[in-house]
Amino acid sequence: MISTLLVANRGEIACRIFRTCAGLGIRTVAVHSDADENALHARVADTAVRLPGSTPADTYLRGDLVVKAAVNAGADAVHPGYGFLSENADFARAVIDAGLVWIGPPPEAIEAMASKTRAKELMGIAPLGEVTESDLPVLVKAAAGGGGRGMRIVRRLDELAAALDGARAEATSAFGDGEVFVEPYLERGRHVEVQILADTYGTVWPLGTRDCSLQRRHQKVIEEAPAPGLPEGLVKELHALAVRAARAVAYVGAGTVEFLVADGKAHFLEMNTRLQVEHPVTEAVFGLDLVAEQIRIAEGHTLPLDPPPARGHAMEVRLYAEDPARDWAPQTGTLHRLAVPDSVRLDTGYTDGDEIGVHYDAMLAKAVAHAPTRAEALRKLAHALEQATLHGPTTNRDLLVRSLRHEEFTTARMDTGFYDRHLTELTTPTPDPHAPLAAALADAHGRSRFGGWRNLPSQPQVKRYLMAGEEHEAHYRHTREGLTADGVRVVHADARLVVLDIDGVHRRYEVTAYGDQVHVNNTTLTALPRFPDAKAQLAPGSLLAPMPGTVVRMAEDLEVGAAVEAGQPLLWLEAMKMQHQITAPVTGTLSELRVVVGQQVEPGSLLAVVQAPLL
Repeated sequence: MISTLLVANRGEIACRIFRTCAGLGIRTVAVHSDADENALHARVADTAVRLPGSTPADTYLRGDLVVKAAVNAGADAVHPGYGFLSENADFARAVIDAGLVWIGPPPEAIEAMASKTRAKELMGIAPLGEVTESDLPVLVKAAAGGGGRGMRIVRRLDELAAALDGARAEATSAFGDGEVFVEPYLERGRHVEVQILADTYGTVWPLGTRDCSLQRRHQKVIEEAPAPGLPEGLVKELHALAVRAARAVAYVGAGTVEFLVADGKAHFLEMNTRLQVEHPVTEAVFGLDLVAEQIRIAEGHTLPLDPPPARGHAMEVRLYAEDPARDWAPQTGTLHRLAVPDSVRLDTGYTDGDEIGVHYDAMLAKAVAHAPTRAEALRKLAHALEQATLHGPTTNRDLLVRSLRHEEFTTARMDTGFYDRHLTELTTPTPDPHAPLAAALADAHGRSRFGGWRNLPSQPQVKRYLMAGEEHEAHYRHTREGLTADGVRVVHADARLVVLDIDGVHRRYEVTAYGDQVHVNNTTLTALPRFPDAKAQLAPGSLLAPMPGTVVRMAEDLEVGAAVEAGQPLLWLEAMKMQHQITAPVTGTLSELRVVVGQQVEPGSLLAVVQAPLL
């Protein structure tokens, strides 16, 4: 029996595994980088071991340090979670060689399936060789890892070389393996997968299907089980292929076989030899704890011949600290408050007051709803997200709510191109026009009690806010009767709650301020100074950092005085495990270059200036 388990991971998945261990009476050990010293997963574990450094390559990807931590902490088992070392056969062998129990498939199975190219060969599928015009569009894909990193869509042959270079660089940084391959890209396919669970005695369970078609940058955003609208014959085929893949490598434990479904046909993509981020939807539908099952299988327990029956429908969203309207730019800063109604399950690696940094994935949490039908699960999840309190950096919450309620999604007609088609409409701001007034009235609370009112009519008080990228003014007056505002009756106002009578309807506004950042219900505002200072003007052609990150690469021979073309890639920033390309805004001359490779930059930092020729 396992008594002490180390999780070779961080954040949400580490916390989720620790929760199961606590229920099973298993002591837990966390590993943490210097950047994660005060992270939630390091705080909730029974024991925490430091991995010196902050980058994944120096910490969570160092299998030797993780095994040493497990031995030193007295652990007798290691669970890899997902990402990082979870699909690294050498790490699995190192764990076993150290006399520890490996909570995962045999190293040989990982080895057979960890490379997407080898997995396709095992399933009798060959990747594309030399790419021609007739093959377009194609997808450049990292052979190792997942999470959308190391992937590029190529629609023109002259873009292929750059896509290959970019994918190799990103894959090397994220997984330590720069191997990439090319496969056909299906424009309107659905991403469907099958969860499997296998014991050491030959029993393999195919646990239904999941649809993960809503993706950004090839990384899943919304997942559900079962995949809606699939013919029974296709579901049976998907199950048979998944079981075939598992048996082909003598698989043990939890894993996922992924497919692209187009025109009623299943196209094998890969097998993930680990637990998936979206495993909670399968747990909800089958009433299972997959982590507990993994542990029991590793302890030698057998599975019944048949899995439990499926019931109802489950849906999951991934809450990211990112701005979808700005090319999904990751966001950093203090997460002041994260609270979601109890009607849904919340898996998270953050709590109030935690810092969101630049070194790791931008996912804050996963919210999961389960109900008898798809429509009910969808409604429950969308409502819970609307009621959630998210104070801090910009998140994708509004995008998720709109996606769940989009007619293409509610009718289950979505595919992997959903955000390519609908991102603009889904990210168009629709802020509450009365939010600035509510913020101003809450801010004014208290001042009206100390002689703010006057007998004679006076000019209204004015507060300025930045909301959805635009400046707004709020006007109100102090009177004998209290605070008043033109066109709106103030029913109640204090520092935390404002109630306005708008056309006879009472509207409640909960207001919370953190310095200049003010949250009014689900709207975020920035309080502007009454008399703003004159700002220095940036030179035309200035390139500013769109996010915090590290300069990881520059264009070859890039130096001051070089001629550049509009749209030409100049440098690459890495933030939260993704690389972001910075291009020249105009054709001209590079007149300033303010950064070097390896330098960390903050949002708005001046990176370079491209000077257009004088007319």
